[in-house]
Amino acid sequence: MPSSTTILDSSDVLLVGTSEWITRFATLLKTRTDATTQRVQTKSKALAVFQSQTIDCLISEYTLKETTGIELLRAIRKETTALPVILGTTSGSEAIASEAIGARVTDYIARTDSTEQMVDELFDRTERAVRSAQRSATLRERARQFDAIFSDSRTATWVLDTDGALTRVNQTAREMINEDVETIVGEPFWTLPWWSQTDATEVEVRQIVENARDGTFGNVVVSQPPYIDDSRVIDLSVRPVENERGNLVSIVVEGVDITDRVDLERDLRQSEELHRVTLNNMTDTVLITDEVGEYTYVCPNVHFIFGYTAAEIRELGPIDELLGEDLFDRDELAKKGVLKNIETTATDKAGREHTLLVNVREVSIQDGTLLISCRDITKRKQREEALATLHETARDFLYAETHQEIAQHVIDDTPGVLNFDASAVYLFDADANELRPAARSARMKELYGPLPTIHTNSETLPSYSFVEDESLFFDDVHDADRLENRATDLRSAVYIPLGNHGVFIAGSNEVGIFDDVTRELADLIAATAEAALDRITRESRLREQDRTLQTQNEQLTALNRINETIREIDQALVQAETREEIDHTVCELLTADDRFRFAWIGTVDPTTDTVDPRAWAGVNQGYLDSQRFTVAASGTDPAGQTAAAGDVTMISNVAAGLRDEAWRKDALTRDYLSVLSIPLVYNELRHGVLTVYAPTQEAFDDTAKAVLAELGETIASALSAIERKNALLTTSMTRVEFAIDDSTFILSRLAKDTACTLSYQGGVQQSTEGSYVFVTVEDASPEDVAKAASQLVAIDDVQQISADGTGGVLRLRLTQPFLALELADHGAVFREATAGSTTTTLVIDIPDSIDVRTITRLVRESFSSVELLSKRTLDQAIEHDLYSKFLEKLTERQLEVIQTAYYSGFFESPRESTGEDIARTLGISPPAFYTHARTVQRKLFTTLFEENNLAVTPSSGQVK
Repeated sequence: MPSSTTILDSSDVLLVGTSEWITRFATLLKTRTDATTQRVQTKSKALAVFQSQTIDCLISEYTLKETTGIELLRAIRKETTALPVILGTTSGSEAIASEAIGARVTDYIARTDSTEQMVDELFDRTERAVRSAQRSATLRERARQFDAIFSDSRTATWVLDTDGALTRVNQTAREMINEDVETIVGEPFWTLPWWSQTDATEVEVRQIVENARDGTFGNVVVSQPPYIDDSRVIDLSVRPVENERGNLVSIVVEGVDITDRVDLERDLRQSEELHRVTLNNMTDTVLITDEVGEYTYVCPNVHFIFGYTAAEIRELGPIDELLGEDLFDRDELAKKGVLKNIETTATDKAGREHTLLVNVREVSIQDGTLLISCRDITKRKQREEALATLHETARDFLYAETHQEIAQHVIDDTPGVLNFDASAVYLFDADANELRPAARSARMKELYGPLPTIHTNSETLPSYSFVEDESLFFDDVHDADRLENRATDLRSAVYIPLGNHGVFIAGSNEVGIFDDVTRELADLIAATAEAALDRITRESRLREQDRTLQTQNEQLTALNRINETIREIDQALVQAETREEIDHTVCELLTADDRFRFAWIGTVDPTTDTVDPRAWAGVNQGYLDSQRFTVAASGTDPAGQTAAAGDVTMISNVAAGLRDEAWRKDALTRDYLSVLSIPLVYNELRHGVLTVYAPTQEAFDDTAKAVLAELGETIASALSAIERKNALLTTSMTRVEFAIDDSTFILSRLAKDTACTLSYQGGVQQSTEGSYVFVTVEDASPEDVAKAASQLVAIDDVQQISADGTGGVLRLRLTQPFLALELADHGAVFREATAGSTTTTLVIDIPDSIDVRTITRLVRESFSSVELLSKRTLDQAIEHDLYSKFLEKLTERQLEVIQTAYYSGFFESPRESTGEDIARTLGISPPAFYTHARTVQRKLFTTLFEENNLAVTPSSGQVK
């Protein structure tokens, strides 16, 4: 390793010769430097290395084989004069030295005393030679660089002496003037014709030259006089040139023609001014951002669309805050360079929503890379969407899954449907008995303020509309007594109930903007929303069950299969025409595709106290014949247990009680491993028992149990519907008379309290307010009975229809459903009821299609003490047909009006009550009463004479 740093460390040295001093010098280089050393013995090999490699120094002895080092030197000098060559000899002479100098040797050394001294001196001389060669090479490189700069055709260059006088000028500078440059060499630079035409320019140029003389760089932009042909603008830069000692040796002035750039900047300023005027007056908004969405430019007219100033737009943050995220696909933009007609929405400073048409283009302007132009197409879009929004609203409702989504869809679509920008939806919270704001538009908040939670007490407009199920339209809502916020800016307003779900509100700050079309559209959007809310309510229970069962794959699969079966059963029930068809279809669908192993439906036989099979499907293998399905709480098949308890019976593992109950053994031999038995009950009317057997344990969980229990209700409802249908078609019926003793029956209680006789002979009316019942009073003052009735909790309202001393007719509004309604739901007709102070009799007509035992059981379950007095068969073919057809033609209101008129004695002669009296009782106008009465009479005569082709024989006056 070398002992110290030397310039030879990074040098390539070629040694030529065989002398001892050459050998010792090579060793010295190796021990004292990191130089790369090569050694050859002949001239030819030395020239080969020189021509193929780069070397920094060549050292040769004088005497070489067949030639001398002088000849080698001459050959090298033909190629280059820059390579340092040192010639050494152990027997030197003046002749050799003179010859070497003539051949342009770099250094010559001869041994005088010892080889060691010669080698040491050669080392020093080699360092000096290499250093001198490198310095010369650097100077040559600088000279070439200066010449290249000086000769640059794009830059005019002047060289000045230390006093600032011109000494040299390049061709580019010569071409700037027509004068002979040689005549002005030696003149002060600032007096030259390039810029001495004006005093101000001359002063500026002289100042930067004086600064350079003090060692300071300078710069100035000067213009040539306008009378010079092709006058130019020159950017002068002046720098001092110093020697190694820091003394000034010259001054270099460079001039760059910036005329085109100045013209371009002037044109650019004019263009910018034009663009500024254009941007300030157009309605489109132009924004420029970087890649992360930070603004680099915001056009001054941004307030036209967004209502913000340019500064406020920047304060909002990245452009995503203004136009939203994911406005465009960056990869697509990179591919196309520009994306046009991107439609989006944005909210302005006032909270109004705008529809924008956005173009995005890749640019490189200052620090911006994206140019976004926005055009407000809100008005045009509103006009287009007004024709389609109502249809789209209904479509959106089909895909909504929550009440909140429906509420928001209503709010979102209201401006397009009704052209109102203020709207809100309240949803009813049944648990808290409150209407809660679920969605509202920004404009509603602005006009009305925060929407409060409302108690359903009818004291406010939303509450009243919901409770009374009444749509409210106001040309000016400030005229409404129930307006809660008197400070609201809301004027025209509509409140529409959404069934049992809530209330829809819409409005504007303008007065009187409702027309017939707007009212119809408002009702339609509310009705559509109500239907969607009904659907979601029905589906929410199933979705909740699905979410609960997602963690258990097997249970989920089973539940899906059950739901699929239920859907098929529901469809089949709708199409079924007979009870037998329902029974067999249900059993077959439950066991189809191996859903369940076996299913059957049985009827309870009260005489034998057993469940008798009436329909079955699946793998029976004689199971029904092997069992006696006794109605009992335990020890029997689940069908018997369900019939006894009237509730669902679920056996998750049949094998668990194998030794305790005999039926389990028979079930296991047929692979019945779990059982579910369901009562078929609708409105407390039992239609039998459905029992399903599965080939796996735990086949029924709580969810499956609940779902199949609901299926039982559905089946029972379908069976009841079939019975009611058959009852309508049956003219033959059984009239059954019962005696009851139960104070809970409202007629019995009232008759006992007033010591009178009350008779119900038809005329029950069910409305949203309750059940209306007409009763005849005998042996007591109607006023006294009415007073006593008003004290009973079960009676909401009493109205006296007619009175004749010790009797009359009352209309009672009951708080609970009347027995006649429940009987009608099962196909029976509540014909007559007579209540005295001690006993009450009921007369009920039961069509032949209805099991008398069913109605009897219903009556016995309704009252604590029941005695069957009589049964007889009737045939009311014509009467029944005419009566049913007539009632089908009447609305509930028409039936109420005509019943009130009848019991008020309106049709007596002379009349006991006038039309005005009856209208006052009903709370309607006299013309409305007469309209209803005439309508009912017309429908009655139409049914009697036209639809049944009845005629009267002139001679006999009898119908035929």
